[in-house]
This record gives sequence, structure tokens and C-alpha cells, in this order.
Amino acid sequence: MDIFLQQIINAISLGGIYALLALGLAVVFSIVSLINFAHGELMTVAGYGMFFAIAVSLPFPFALAAAVIFACAAALLTERFAFRPMRKADMTGLLLTSFAVSAILRVLFQNGISARSKAVPLPAELSGAIDLGFFHIGIVPLLSIVTTALSLWALTLFLRRTTLGKAMRAAAEDFQVLRLMGIKANRVIAVAFAVSGVLAGVAAVLWIAQRGSVDPLMGFVPVLKAFVAAVIGGLGSLSGAVAGGFALGILEVLFQAFLPEAALPFRDAFVLGFVILILIWRPDGLIPAPVSRRS
Repeated sequence: MDIFLQQIINAISLGGIYALLALGLAVVFSIVSLINFAHGELMTVAGYGMFFAIAVSLPFPFALAAAVIFACAAALLTERFAFRPMRKADMTGLLLTSFAVSAILRVLFQNGISARSKAVPLPAELSGAIDLGFFHIGIVPLLSIVTTALSLWALTLFLRRTTLGKAMRAAAEDFQVLRLMGIKANRVIAVAFAVSGVLAGVAAVLWIAQRGSVDPLMGFVPVLKAFVAAVIGGLGSLSGAVAGGFALGILEVLFQAFLPEAALPFRDAFVLGFVILILIWRPDGLIPAPVSRRS
């Protein structure tokens, strides 16, 4: 029972990271129909921001804030100088632009900082665990779950209670009608990218808390899996992105925990096989977007 509860905690913790990343992808896709594969590099920017903030002896809370601010700033810069000039291009052009931005940022990280991973010093308190009597829960998984829950709650309040949040929801429904109502498209799209950057920054902090290092390729695998999670949930659906992220995290952890040892090298194949079954059952995802923009 102890092992099962521990694995459930790990699954929710990992699923939360995937949910934040998938939500960042879905926020941008729902408005500009862009699958931003440079989203992983926003994670890496946040990781290096956190690394350098700690290196110059900033207090740890300020280093966490620096990571999120760096990711948000990077998202806004890529939107302004890479994606805005390509806004009238078709989906293929936007997709190629995102790959180009991703490749350029990786080269900058490798040549400007280092191709090797950099250890990120973390407070000793994060390595501890809390004894709940019937099982132990690590500080990092607990903080991951709490941070994910708070982030999703804050985003929900932003989308439902603020003018810009309501404009983003309206843009996801029908962007052309929103423009006819006099709302500036550039502002709404920039806010969508800023939100995706904040979510990437929070996810990067949680990811680094688990792995303890940052490298130029840090964001590639998590964002690739977040894209799979977004497809599972329903591409363009914000609630679907969250559901898909948690579903993928639970699948990965449970297969890792309960597959026979000989089958562990094929864990990802089992996970993707299960994903295929889900999509056969629900081709539009678990919670399809109100307006389908699949290609």
C-alpha cells in the first residue's frame, strides 16, 4: 500500500509538470493555431536564469522568480521578433518558424554557455521528506503538486476574472470576431505568449528541483511529451491539456513501477501504445476544443 501511494504521488507530481507545459502549448495554439516547439527552450531559458541567479548569490526565492521572469521575457521576445512577422503565414510556416527558433536558441545555449549540464544548487531542505505515519512524501513532489495546483487556480482566475483573460477565451472561440469588436490582436497574442512563458518557467523550476541541473536540451523531452499530452486531452482545449498532462504522467509512473524488469526499456512504447488506444477511443481527445483546429 505504501508503495502504491508513493507512486500515485509521483504520478501526480510528474503529471502536473506535463499539464503546465501542455497548457502553455494549448494557450498559444488555441489563439494563433501555432504548435510552438520552441516552448522547450523557454524551459531552458528559465533553467539558466535560475542557475545564474543562484551563481550571483541571490536568495533562492529570488532565483525562482528570476527563472519565471526570464521565461516570460523570452516568450515575449520570440513572439515579437519571430512569430509576429510570420502571423499571416499558414500553419506549416508557423511550425517551421518554431523549429527554427528552437534550433537557434539551442545553438546559443551550447556555444554561449556550455554544451554540458550545469548543476543547480538547491536548498538542503528540498531533499527531505514528510512522515505522514502510513507513508513518506518527499518535499519536492509535495511542492510540485501544490505549485501546480496554485498555478492552475491562478490561471483559471486570470482567464475568468480579468479583461485580458476573457479576451483570450473569446479569441480561442473566434479570433476574427474579437478583432471586429475593436480588441487589439497584438496585445491578446502577446499576453497568450507571456502566459505560456510563465507556465514554462514554473514547469522548469519543478523539473530542475527533481533533476538538479540544466543543459541546452533540458526542455526537449518534457515539451515533446507535453505535446502528446495536449493531443490526448484535445488539441486547443485548455482543460483537455491539463487532463492529458495528468493522464500521461500517471501512465509513465505506473508503467515504470509495475512493468516487469525485462520490459522496462520499452516503457515509452507501452505508454505510446496506450495513447494510441485512447485516441482510437476518443479521436478528438478527452476534452475536445469547442472549435476544432486540427490539421
